[in-house]
Amino acid sequence: MQVILKKDIEKLGVFGEVINVSDGYARNYLLPRGLVWPAEEKYLDKIKELQQHREAENIKEKQQAEELAEKIKNTSVTVETQVGEDEKIFGSVTAMDIQAKLKESGIEIDKKDINVKEPIKSLGVYNVGVKIHPEIEAECKVWVVKAG
Repeated sequence: MQVILKKDIEKLGVFGEVINVSDGYARNYLLPRGLVWPAEEKYLDKIKELQQHREAENIKEKQQAEELAEKIKNTSVTVETQVGEDEKIFGSVTAMDIQAKLKESGIEIDKKDINVKEPIKSLGVYNVGVKIHPEIEAECKVWVVKAG
């Protein structure tokens, strides 16, 4: 049976793709869960319309992500931390610490999108990657300084 995928499904395909599956799999699993449409002309037209809408949204999201990336590139954050002997900090500076400082600067980023390449365990300046969009990543300067 030929069906049209309503969304990306791992091991089957991507949104809008027409695939062949067994009749039982389509009738008993995919169709009742609303994951696919039967490969009929009216649904093909609907998918084309949805794809155009999705492309327009992706272009808008990408533009917003580029603007945010530029803002992040021009931002540097300072993390104050307690230090011990030899200027080594207690613990390490984490993505959560960087996220909090970015939030203070007016930039909302999920901590999972902050890529700290190696644990920050000493004072200094670090470049930290921030994933904003699947195609866009920016770097932010993080200054780790002694508290007080």
